[in-house]
Amino acid sequence: MKYFIKTFGCQMNVHESEKLAGMLESLNYLRADKADDADVVVFNTCCIRDGVEQKIMGNIGAIKKLKKANPNMIVAICGCMSQADGRSDMIFKKFPFVDIIFGTHNLHKFKELLTCFKDNHQKISDVWSEANGIFEDTNIVRDDMFSNAWVNINFGCNNFCSYCIVPYVRGRERSRDYRDIVRECEGLVSSGYKYITLLGQNVNSYGNDFEDKSINFAFLLKKVAEIEGDFKIKFMTSHPKDLSEEVIKTIAQNDKICKVIHLPIQSGSNQILKAMNRKYTREHYLGLIELIRKYIPDAYISTDIIVGFPGETEENFLDTYNLVKTVRYDGVFAFMFSKRSGTVAYSMPNQIDEATKKDRIHRLLQLTKSITKEKNQELVGKTVDIIAVHEVDGLFECMTDSGKTIFVNGKLTPNNFYKCKITKFANNKLFADLI
Repeated sequence: MKYFIKTFGCQMNVHESEKLAGMLESLNYLRADKADDADVVVFNTCCIRDGVEQKIMGNIGAIKKLKKANPNMIVAICGCMSQADGRSDMIFKKFPFVDIIFGTHNLHKFKELLTCFKDNHQKISDVWSEANGIFEDTNIVRDDMFSNAWVNINFGCNNFCSYCIVPYVRGRERSRDYRDIVRECEGLVSSGYKYITLLGQNVNSYGNDFEDKSINFAFLLKKVAEIEGDFKIKFMTSHPKDLSEEVIKTIAQNDKICKVIHLPIQSGSNQILKAMNRKYTREHYLGLIELIRKYIPDAYISTDIIVGFPGETEENFLDTYNLVKTVRYDGVFAFMFSKRSGTVAYSMPNQIDEATKKDRIHRLLQLTKSITKEKNQELVGKTVDIIAVHEVDGLFECMTDSGKTIFVNGKLTPNNFYKCKITKFANNKLFADLI
């Protein structure tokens, strides 16, 4: 018997699909390369943007002919889309060939739901309205992409940004016991993983739900960094309102923690930030950037930006545009605002037309493209840490801690750390010599 999992959305969903794979393999299912060959097909869904949801619908619809050809195929839908209000009924109505629907709060029950369906052959819809604790000891079959292992440190979100559906489908913040996190990381290091990425909707709020306030994200970073072995620590995602100077200092002082910080700004306009309910100002954010560059001069800083939020004027957009020019990010992920039912921003007045949104995001992306090119040119002559991936045309393709690709002249062993000196930037590629 074989399974196939199709994952949409964020790194949280990617890691949860690894847990789903673990449950299936504990039932002696083997991974299939495509849905056509599978006895169980699982769609792990996302509903952060309308375009993603429409893509998911198309993918589910395409299973209809496979199900007709193989009536014994089991089709399951989970993730954020199934957790959203009214989506389960809609999915069953639109796709009557779907067998099981479950939500984000009871992912750990999938094995039980699958067994129940196989015993009774009755459709199952099991979506919990809220989370009921944290469940450890889940089998995980990791994708092992470039030796990176995702490790959940907290779940849910308390921020209620006005455009975001996450708190409604992921629930309130819940932090894992740091000892469970450390034990999981120790096992990963002993298994040979080179990167451990601590994962949460807002990693900086880790421990806020504990009585002992000394247990926070900086504390956790230090504990994981104490593990013996040749590995590095990443994390995502940080919320600017909760990023502390203590965390920045901890990153700066420990060689095992990657000097990579993803810090979403979303907008450079205080007016729009307030409408987004982001709970910080442009000035506060720029102060954090100053702190990062004070303690970690060579930090790789990336961000998320939403263009065309309701009420965004040309002046508001230029606030964002000019902030990007000021910060000169190493990476920018920019999106056009997408209305999501159930959020405050869905019914806000002064919605921005598509043509204006497309014009603004085009201008912003042109700016970020030019900055990226300049920053790549500035890397020439610098020494950077890399991990070897594989050989390509006589050179070794490697990756920096930030995920930037560098082609290195030298004999390297895959999945090992090295230092290299960047020698040139040509044809939008970086080249280096091994040190």
